[in-house]
Amino acid sequence: MAGVGPLTQDWEPVVVRKKAPTSGAKKDEKAVNAARRAGGPIETVKKYNAGANKAASSATGMNTKKLDEETEVLAHDRVPSELKKLIMQARLDKKFTQAQLAQLINEKPQIVQEYESGKAIPNQLILSKLERVLGVKLRGEALKAKK
Repeated sequence: MAGVGPLTQDWEPVVVRKKAPTSGAKKDEKAVNAARRAGGPIETVKKYNAGANKAASSATGMNTKKLDEETEVLAHDRVPSELKKLIMQARLDKKFTQAQLAQLINEKPQIVQEYESGKAIPNQLILSKLERVLGVKLRGEALKAKK
């Protein structure tokens, strides 16, 4: 470095510090204890409803009361007996087993069993698949006329 000038030493102390801790690190138990030992400031705040789910539980009282006062009997619609007999008869006429029929309509055999036993909740999509494969009308006026 010739020609630059006289070389001098800088004897000022250099202090290297870590970055300030993030908010997540400030909440850490180790960081809090270290701040206590060092005499640093520690802030504690009592949060309103902290740790309690009171907002969700307080509204259930009204809902529970409404449910207790409810007198209407609520139940899902089931497959009518005429429909289950019609499905069973059409399946037997085509000489299908329940498993074969289920495979043809891309459903589980349990679905066909539920429809034929009357336990299923009627689904228009499944009924349309059954109509297509069995070649019979299972919905609408045709079913009402057969009653």
